[in-house]
Amino acid sequence: MKSEKRISKRRRSRISLKFGKFMKYICSGEQLKAVDEMVPSSESIGTKDCSASDYSSKAGEVVKHPDIGNIEEAEWSLRETSSLNYEEARALLGRIEYQKGNIEAALHVFEGIDIAAATPKMKIALALANRKGERHKRRSQNLSSPPMSIHAISLLLEAIFLKAKCLQGLGRFKEAAQSCKVILDIVESSFAEGFPENLGADCKLQETLNRAVELLPELWKLADAPRETIMSYRRALLPCWNLDAETTAKLQKEFAIFLLYCGGETCPPNLRSQMGSSFVPRNNIEEAILLLMILLRKVALKRIEWDPSILDHLSFAFSIAGDLSSLAKQIEELLPGIINRKERYHILALCYYGEGEDLVALNLLRTLLSGSEDPKCLPALLIASKICGEYPDLAEEGATFASRALECLGDGCGQMESTANCLLGISLSAQSKVAITDFDRATRQAKALQALVSAARSTNMRDLSILYRLSLEYAEQRKLNAAHYYAKMLLKLEGGSNLKGWLLMARILSAQKRYEDAETILNAALDQTGKWEQGELLRTKAKVQLVQGQLKGAVETYTHLLAALQVQTKTFSSDKRFYKVYFMRKRVSTKKP
Repeated sequence: MKSEKRISKRRRSRISLKFGKFMKYICSGEQLKAVDEMVPSSESIGTKDCSASDYSSKAGEVVKHPDIGNIEEAEWSLRETSSLNYEEARALLGRIEYQKGNIEAALHVFEGIDIAAATPKMKIALALANRKGERHKRRSQNLSSPPMSIHAISLLLEAIFLKAKCLQGLGRFKEAAQSCKVILDIVESSFAEGFPENLGADCKLQETLNRAVELLPELWKLADAPRETIMSYRRALLPCWNLDAETTAKLQKEFAIFLLYCGGETCPPNLRSQMGSSFVPRNNIEEAILLLMILLRKVALKRIEWDPSILDHLSFAFSIAGDLSSLAKQIEELLPGIINRKERYHILALCYYGEGEDLVALNLLRTLLSGSEDPKCLPALLIASKICGEYPDLAEEGATFASRALECLGDGCGQMESTANCLLGISLSAQSKVAITDFDRATRQAKALQALVSAARSTNMRDLSILYRLSLEYAEQRKLNAAHYYAKMLLKLEGGSNLKGWLLMARILSAQKRYEDAETILNAALDQTGKWEQGELLRTKAKVQLVQGQLKGAVETYTHLLAALQVQTKTFSSDKRFYKVYFMRKRVSTKKP
C-alpha cells in the first residue's frame, strides 16, 4: 500500500509538471500569473484527479514539440478572456492526450469538466451571439455581456465530442452516445430557428457540430439500440444543423441502409398530422425508398456526386416491396450519362420481366444484345433464352440465345454452363412441340434430353430445377422409367417440400398404371401441405380414383376440393371488399375541402 501511494504521488507530480510546462509555454507576463493563480501547483489538475496520471505518458517523457494547433487555440482563448479557466484548460490538455493516443488519460481529464454547470452559460452565450448575428443592438436592449466567448464554447463542445470518441474507443458505446447527444441538445435548445450560417465561421463550432451529428447514430448502432439509432438519424436530417449537401446525403444513405438491413420493424415517423395529404412512409422499406429517391433527385439536380450503390440499394428495396415498375420509372428518369446504357437496358429488362411484361423485357434484351451494344452479355443472353423458352413460337430464338451463351462461356463457369444447357434443353423441348415432321420432333427431343442431362451432370445431380425439368422431359417423351428415377431423386433431395415434385411423381406413377402408388403419394403430399395448396393435389387424386373406378371416393375428394375453393373465394372476396372500403375512406379523408 505504501509503495502504491508513493507511485501515485509520483504520477500526480508528473502530470502536474506536464500541465505546468504546457501553460508556461503558451502564456507570458500577466497571463501566466493569472493561470498560475487559477491552477496552483499543489492544487493542479493532476492533484485533483490522481488517477489521470495512471494513463499519461511514460516516466521521464517530456513533450518537446507541443502541438502548434493547440497552442494557437490556447492563445486565442487567452486573448478573448485574458486567462484560461479550469474547464478550458482541461479541454486543451484532454485534446493533447487524445491526439497522443492516451485515450484513458484523455477521458479522465474530460470527466473533470463540469458540463452540467457550463451548459446554462453556453446556452445563454449562444443565444446572445445569435441575436448579435441578427443585428440586434445591445445598447437598446440592455443585454448583459455573454458569460462565455464563442471560442470557449467551441473548445468545450469539442471536449464533449472527444470524450464521446474516447468512450467509443473503450467500448462504452451507450455512454458515448449520451455524451455526444449533449452537444446536439445544447445547440438545438439555443437556436430555435436553426444553427446560424456565420456563427461558426471563425472557430470549430460548425465542424464539431457536423461530426457530432454524424457520430451519434453510429454510436447507437454500436450500442445495439435500433430505435435510438433511427430517432438520431431522423434528428440528424432536420434542417436546423446547417449541414452541407455531402454530409446530408451521406446521412440519408446510411439511414436508408440501416432501415433496409437492420432486421427489425420500427415505428414510422409520426408526421401525418403535419404533412396532411402528402405521402408519409408506413414502414422501414417505404422510408428507405423515399430517402434513396431523394438522393437520386439530388444527383439529377447535380447537388451531389453520383454513387452507384444508391441504385443497388434502391433496386433491393423495390424488389422487397414488390414494385419493380416504380424502379423502372426511376431508372428511365435518370439523365443520360449517369449510368451506362447497357446497364440501363439490363436493369429495365429485369424490372419489366419481374412485373410480368415479358415481351417488353425481351425487346430491351434484343436491343442490348445487338451488334452495336453488347452481343456477348452473358446474363442478358440467359434471361432472353428463359423468356423465349416460355413461348413456343419464340423457342427457336431462345435456343439461339442459349447457344450463344454457351459459346461465350470460359473456363471455371460450371454453374453458368449448367444454366445455359438447361435453358437450351427447355427451348429445344418447346421447339419440338411445334415441329412439323416427326423427324424434326425426334431430333429436337433428343437434343433437349442431351442438353438437360449435361446440365444435371455438371451440377452433380444436385440442382432441383434441372432435375425437375429432366424428369418432366423424360415423362413427356414417354420414357417413364427414367422419368420415375429422376422424380424419385428429386423428392429425396427436396424432402417433400415442393408441391410440383409430388404432382410429377404421382402423374408418372399414374402413367405407369400404378394407381395405388400414385394415390399413396398424393395422400402423403396432402398430409405435408397446407390447406391453401391442396387444390391441385385433390383434383389429381380424384382423377386417379375415377380411373380405378372408386366413384364414391372421387365424389368425396371433389367435395373437399369444392369446400376449399369456397373458403378461398369467400376469403379473397372479403379481403377485396375490405381494401375497397379502406381506400374509399382514405380517399375521402385526404380529399381537400
